[in-house]
Amino acid sequence: MTPIIASITNLVGPDMMVILLIVLLLFGAKKLPELARGMGRAVKEFSAARDQIEKEVTQPDSGRAMQSKLLDTNDKMPAQ
Repeated sequence: MTPIIASITNLVGPDMMVILLIVLLLFGAKKLPELARGMGRAVKEFSAARDQIEKEVTQPDSGRAMQSKLLDTNDKMPAQ
């Protein structure tokens, strides 16, 4: 494991408390729930995108079918 990743995974105890205190001071108590919701949505969207990519990698034929559908719809659009 690289030193950077190892140091990130070792954030427990006093280190994590200092980081949380800094976040609290920067954003304030009123903004923390909103910040947490935004982080949760970002993680959820990232997870959904990752799952979709994994599905496309394991089933390459479905990706080609979708790509051909996209090409068909672009061909049907009128020129401006």
